[in-house]
Amino acid sequence: MRIFIPVVLAFLFVGCSDNVQDAQKVEATQAVAKEETEAIAQLKAKAIKEEVAKQNEIPQPPSIPTIPTAEIVKAVEKVKIEASNEVEALKQVVDEGKTLYIKCAACHGSNGEKAALAKSQIIKGWSVAKVTEALNGYKNGTYGNAMKAVMKGQASGLSDTQIKSLAEYISSL
Repeated sequence: MRIFIPVVLAFLFVGCSDNVQDAQKVEATQAVAKEETEAIAQLKAKAIKEEVAKQNEIPQPPSIPTIPTAEIVKAVEKVKIEASNEVEALKQVVDEGKTLYIKCAACHGSNGEKAALAKSQIIKGWSVAKVTEALNGYKNGTYGNAMKAVMKGQASGLSDTQIKSLAEYISSL
C-alpha cells in the first residue's frame, strides 16, 4: 500500500496538471476566438458603413463643355438672319400669291369660297399640292372638266414659281 498511495497521488497530480493545461489552452483558444470574432464584427460594420455611404451618395452630373460666349452669340445671330431670310421669302411668296389671286377672285370669291360660274369646285381649303396639281393640269391641258378651256387660258401664262406662290396663298385661305 505504501507504493500504491504515492502512485495514485502521482497520477492525480499528473492528471490535474493536464486538466490545468487543458483549461489554459481552452481559455487561450477562447480569447483568440473572441478577438477574431470582434475583428470580423468590426470589418462587417465597416463594410456596412461603406455600403450605406455609397447608397447615400448624390450622383454628380456629367461635366458640360463650355462654349465661349462669342461663339454662342455668333451662332444665334446666324440663326436669326436665316430665319429672317426665310420669313422674308415666305412673305414674298404670299404677297406674290395674293397679287396673282386678284384675277382668280372674280370667279372664285375673295376667299376661294365660291364655285366659279357655278360650275367649278370651291377651292378654299385645298392643300398646296392639290392647287399645284390643278394649275399645272390646266396649264398642260390634262385637268378640268367644264371650266378646262377658261382655266387653260388663265394658267398657261403662269411660271412654276408663280404657280407655287398662288398655291401657297390659296391653301392659306
